[in-house]
Amino acid sequence: MPVSLSPYALRQQIRQGSFTGNTSGYCAGYVQGNLAILPKAFADEFLMFCQLNPKPCPIIGMSANPGEFMLPDLGQDIDIRRDIPRYRIYEDGKLTSEVTDVVEYWQDDMVAFLLGCSFSFEEALIADGLEIRNITEQVNVPMYRTNIACKSAGRFSGTTVVSMRPMKPADAIRAIQICSRFPSVHGAPLHFGDPAAIGISDINHPDFGDAVTINEGEVPVFWACGVTPQVAIESARPPICITHSPGHMLVTDLPNSRLAIL
Repeated sequence: MPVSLSPYALRQQIRQGSFTGNTSGYCAGYVQGNLAILPKAFADEFLMFCQLNPKPCPIIGMSANPGEFMLPDLGQDIDIRRDIPRYRIYEDGKLTSEVTDVVEYWQDDMVAFLLGCSFSFEEALIADGLEIRNITEQVNVPMYRTNIACKSAGRFSGTTVVSMRPMKPADAIRAIQICSRFPSVHGAPLHFGDPAAIGISDINHPDFGDAVTINEGEVPVFWACGVTPQVAIESARPPICITHSPGHMLVTDLPNSRLAIL
């Protein structure tokens, strides 16, 4: 299991380049976020896309003004250009590189969006005695493109990306009950059972992340995933966009308890 670190301590390791891995299982109790950074000319349409698709794109924070890269509302000394383990750079909608900081790509008109992440509800599932296979196997959670259409907003459109965790059917029902309390981090699963029903042809070959073991008697359980905006960005084709690399999140100082409906 990952070692116990405070969010601030982990972000310092990330900023110094000594931590570049995926963040699942780290900093128990604290909110993790997916990232999308866009020029101001695309930001309003992207905000509308998120508002129309709250399951895959729940906003937990954003830049107060274009060009601001410090996010004090999310934690101590957060510099969104340097405090995520790995970033993806898109140019005209195409992935062109992965980097460990984006200082050289930052522009004065950029707006950063942080979206809720399923890693936040994994803690609640574990606390209830449910196994999270990607944490047990110490790999990135498997993620898949689906045929579930998103609502379009201006230039942004696409289909939903889902993350998957295998469970016994009774545990899947319990997971639905637990995750319904966390609408700000994707909420209840979208689907469990037959992957083909949501357009997934091969469960053993995820589009993002790593495959995990599915044991006899288990079913795949699928949650809306914050990688969905990366698919929408492919369609919108902004001249530049910065996202997190799947599984490599911003770990904030916000407690997960703040997101739960009690």
